Amino acid sequence: MDGAVIVNKEKGYTSFDVVAKSRGIFGTRKIGHTGTLDPQAEGVLVLCLGKATSAVEMLADHDKEYEAVMLLGRTTDTEDVWGKTTAEREVRVTEDEIRAACARFTGVILQTPPAYSALKVNGKRSYDLAREGKAVKLEPRKITVHELEILRIDLPEVTFRVRCSKGSYIRSLCRDIGEALGCGACMSGLLRTRVGGFGIAEARTLGELQSLKDAGRLAEAVIRPEDLFPELPERTVSAEAEKLLANGNKLPAEALTSVLPTSARSAAGPERSGPLPDGQLVRVYAPDGTFRALYRYEENARVFRAAKMF
Repeated sequence: MDGAVIVNKEKGYTSFDVVAKSRGIFGTRKIGHTGTLDPQAEGVLVLCLGKATSAVEMLADHDKEYEAVMLLGRTTDTEDVWGKTTAEREVRVTEDEIRAACARFTGVILQTPPAYSALKVNGKRSYDLAREGKAVKLEPRKITVHELEILRIDLPEVTFRVRCSKGSYIRSLCRDIGEALGCGACMSGLLRTRVGGFGIAEARTLGELQSLKDAGRLAEAVIRPEDLFPELPERTVSAEAEKLLANGNKLPAEALTSVLPTSARSAAGPERSGPLPDGQLVRVYAPDGTFRALYRYEENARVFRAAKMF
């Protein structure tokens, strides 16, 4: 099968566990995921199968949304409650102070990733170095917190919803808010509710996927590659330029039309014609309606260049 599967990862599984079990369910080794979740975290993990694995990098760039629980008054080496406690302090903060501190961590901010992360330092995983007791120095980097909404305050815990960019660590966000409040904090719960356009409501557990397989309905869980990018316009290549498309060559603008074959039209949604802005990605179909690639438009040269082939 080629496409994507939206998995609802349960506690206790690593992202690698989910990939390994999914290989057995779908009968393929060609599976990639679009963003790691820690073992104790739950929620949306997007898997790409077969030809759709070429879309992993693009999907991983999408914003993500979480519901997190922050425990005030405690810090740990892993920045969550499952790590070793490094300090405990009394919590003497008001709700207004909590809201004001959280508001400071929206927009473009600098965040230092946790030592216990999969980032590489001199060729080794940061968490491996940390487990060996070695000092790990990770440089702060820019992330974007688009929204941070407090859902509930039940001290010493604070539950919030956050929508953020790729590369954001919610554990580190809790750590930094705790430092701003002067009492320290760590993360005590995490549910990823959305990756790009894919939400928790459409996600399935591994058990549910196995049940679909047993019933001969596993294809119901697979999102086709062309449907991973519903926001992108669609174009069909002319018969004369089909060989160029097959080889991933650049395509002249006049070789593409906004009129889709009937076989592709029902899945692609409403047709969107008209001029394209420079740099616009489009979904490109063969004359028979088969989705083949993502191409990027270059306005000055009036050509399309391959971005991803499927």
